[in-house]
Parts: sequence; structure tokens; C-alpha cells
Amino acid sequence: MSVWSNLLSFLPFEWSQHQFMNQALLAVILITPIFGLMGTMVVNNRMAFFSDSLGHSALAGIALGVIIGLRDPLISMLAFGLLMALALSFLKRTSNVSTDTIIGVLSSSAMALGIVILSRGGGFAKYSRYLIGDILSITSEGIIALALVFGLALVYWYFMFNKLLLVSINPVMARSRGVKVLLTESLFMALVAVLVTISIQWVGILIINALLILPAAAARNLARNMRVYHLLSVIISLVAGVVGLLISYYWGTAAGATIVLCNTVFFLISWLINLSNYSYKVG
Repeated sequence: MSVWSNLLSFLPFEWSQHQFMNQALLAVILITPIFGLMGTMVVNNRMAFFSDSLGHSALAGIALGVIIGLRDPLISMLAFGLLMALALSFLKRTSNVSTDTIIGVLSSSAMALGIVILSRGGGFAKYSRYLIGDILSITSEGIIALALVFGLALVYWYFMFNKLLLVSINPVMARSRGVKVLLTESLFMALVAVLVTISIQWVGILIINALLILPAAAARNLARNMRVYHLLSVIISLVAGVVGLLISYYWGTAAGATIVLCNTVFFLISWLINLSNYSYKVG
């Protein structure tokens, strides 16, 4: 961290002289490419509702940590998030109920359970920080955790991308070619659960899903092949993250929400470009 801070100290900007901004910037550089990359498959597999449910059900994970007596509920949040992912994967394959219904039942029940436990005795206020997050408070240990998730995502993408893509296009064909569909989907869901859970305390439960969906949705409006789609999603997520963080510093606003709004601007621009191209072709 000292090397990173020393490098930024040479920049002629006020924000670069603050340790908390240096750490937050490094965290954004680590986390936003993962969101951009993972978001492409979340959008392709129509899993936006699933990733959103992971954020809301994190309250139950926090409550579980409180019951156990953990000082830091991250471990219980991770455990509960993975349990949610595996439960959804299992129910998706064994139940006649639609996937969105299963997600709705699991997430709403888990969120309600978390709120009931955490609000008992009027103590919910001290957990409200998880709702909006605070990336400016990230520590060196948090950055190490993000770096580990970043490495894990890259390893998964290298070995499993082709299989996951085939599963998202045609599960029957994937199965006929020897792809273990259930394992592939379960591993992806578990990785999304880890990413969402690790990031919640710095991004916030209320907006974390937008960081997965918006960059990928914007890239999909512009890309004409899969490689460009992934590259654009990562670039949009990274640029929006850095710009949003710096804007939040000068405006004094919540960093996570400001980053989401920057992603929204990129999406609107991509939508207008796509609309103009469509109108030109039709005309």
C-alpha cells in the first residue's frame, strides 16, 4: 500500500494526498473489472434478479453472525450467500416452480429474517451502513480480500468461460458435449455470491446489483461480438468506477451511488447510440 500511495502522491490533485482516497481508488480498480466481467454472464443468463437477491439476503447473513457472536459478520455473510446460491441451483433443477418465483421466495424470506433479528430491541440502526456502503473506509485487509476475489474470478474465467457460455446458450447441447451443466452453473452462482458478499460492506446492499447489470447492459448495446462485449463491459465498469469515486470526493456524495449513476450515464449513451444505429438501418 505504501508503494501505491507514494505513486499517487506525485499527482497534482488534492484527493491523491489522502490515504483513504488512495485505498478507495485501488479498491475500485480491483473490484470494477470483476463486476464488468461477471455482469456479462449475469445478463446473458438472465440472473439479474438472482444477484439482487444475494444483496438483500445478506441481512440474514449479518444476523447469523450476530447470533453466533462474530465481531465481523463477513464470514457468516459469505456462508449464507453460498448457501443461497447452492439452494437456488438445487431448487432450480428439482422444482416445477419458475426460477424467478424461487428467487423471490428465498430472498424475501431471508431479508425478512435478517430484519427481524437485527431490529430486535431497536438495534437495526448500527447495521444501516451495509445498506449504502462506504468504500472510503476500506482497509488494507479489505483490499487483499478484493485482490483474492479478483484472482479467483480470473482463474474461473480462464478455465470455465467456454463451458459457461455454452450452458447459457443451450444447456442441452452443453450436456451432450460432456459439460457438467449443474456444476458449471453452481460454481458461477457461488462466485457471484462471493463477489457480492465481499463487496456489500463497501458498495451497499441497495445498489450493488446495479454495478453488475449496468456495465454489461451498456456493453451489450454497443458490442457486435462476444469478445468486444466483455471488453467494453470491463472498460465501462472501470471508467465509471474511477470517475464516480472522484466525483463523489468533490461533491461529498456517497461513492457507491455516484459510481452507479456514472454507469447509468454510460448505459443511456449506449442506448442512444444503439437507437440511432437502429433508426439509420430502418430508414
